[in-house]
Amino acid sequence: MINSRRSTTVLAGLVVVSALFGPVPAAADEPTPAEPPRVELVLDVSGSMGARDIDGRSRISVAQQAFNEVVDALPAETQLGIRVLGATYRGKDKKVGCQDTQQIAPVGPVDRAQAKAAVATLRPTGFTPVGLALRAAAEDLGTGATTRRIVLITDGEDTCAPPDPCDVARELAAQGTRLVVDTLGLAPDEKVRRQLLCIAGATGGTYTAAQSTAELTDRIKQLVERAGETYTRTPTAVGGGTACAGAPLLGPGVYTDREAFSEHRWYRVPVRPGQELRASVSVALDRPVNRDYGVLLRAVAPDGRELVRGADAGSGRADVISAGLRWSDDDPEDRDAEDRDAGNRDAGNRDADGGAGGTDRTADDPTVPATVCLVVSNSFAPRPGTGVTPGMPVELTVDVVAASPDPRGPDLGRGWVLLALLTVAGLLAGLVTGLLTRWWVATWREK
Repeated sequence: MINSRRSTTVLAGLVVVSALFGPVPAAADEPTPAEPPRVELVLDVSGSMGARDIDGRSRISVAQQAFNEVVDALPAETQLGIRVLGATYRGKDKKVGCQDTQQIAPVGPVDRAQAKAAVATLRPTGFTPVGLALRAAAEDLGTGATTRRIVLITDGEDTCAPPDPCDVARELAAQGTRLVVDTLGLAPDEKVRRQLLCIAGATGGTYTAAQSTAELTDRIKQLVERAGETYTRTPTAVGGGTACAGAPLLGPGVYTDREAFSEHRWYRVPVRPGQELRASVSVALDRPVNRDYGVLLRAVAPDGRELVRGADAGSGRADVISAGLRWSDDDPEDRDAEDRDAGNRDAGNRDADGGAGGTDRTADDPTVPATVCLVVSNSFAPRPGTGVTPGMPVELTVDVVAASPDPRGPDLGRGWVLLALLTVAGLLAGLVTGLLTRWWVATWREK
């Protein structure tokens, strides 16, 4: 009986709280993707993977450890497959060896113990049919409405062409099947680097040179996690400008580009009043660079005023570094005044040089979106002997959403109103709680 009355009391208290503060807001309904993220890891098990030059260990043992850690940390919703090449044929017949590729774990929900056991039995064996393995991996992943990713880990160039792996990558990209190939190189070889760069570049992926166990493990984890973050939106190739005027105009989406060492790349995003711009950039270090580097993402007005500067997440110790920012124009009066000033300056520029860009919105029509310029900068410096072309792989994510409350909080007037409301609500809640407690105690004593 006492438990029943306690339950009644708790329920009554919840009703009072709901009456005072309103119902608990429901989570926004987010569209559910038609299919989960799908990724296939393609591992080179050719004879050269037996070389012991990574942390004093063989390349294959380093790859096996990385695979185990990735499988253990795999997000529950991600479907993962594993394909190998050069893993079974020990003979010298190149025609037979160049057909040596097998899928040892099908793409789907992962049986962790089975996948790790299959990888643990691999021993460096045969040839390197990279092109054939890529074509087979694309078939393993199938087609669908979302982007699928292949992560290729190899220490050498293809020894079986044709088909040439770069041609295969172009072929897959031309099919429009929303397939991205990321490549990881385990050997510091310039020919291998160029081939892997070509494969990744043809499909909008990235190339990374992994020189240690930690680098390989971290990079595979990042790529698998990225598959879960971007698989519903295929990255679009875009070329950033050298200034705001004439830079490509971007809407919400995921974009890929390449940025040279110590370069600035410009992009434009339209933002309407009441909206908030959210942007992030990731740069993959696909070649050796000096330490003490960083990436900077800024939002800039067309007239050169810096609106906000993003936080740099680079430390010089990861192979992918990121930066992000948020910006909204939360003061209409200042915004319109600034737009008028910018418009006057821009009119003078157009008279002088035939049309430098300004804001797209005027004070007379505040519904027209303003143009915000995004600037991606880096402080990379190549190590001696490192190639400087092509530029570093860049992935830029842009979104425009309804503006959130000003993080600086309410002003003094709104602050006093909020304090008064909280005080009254607290007094009422305390009074009701006291009455309910007295009623419960009195009833319990009667029993």
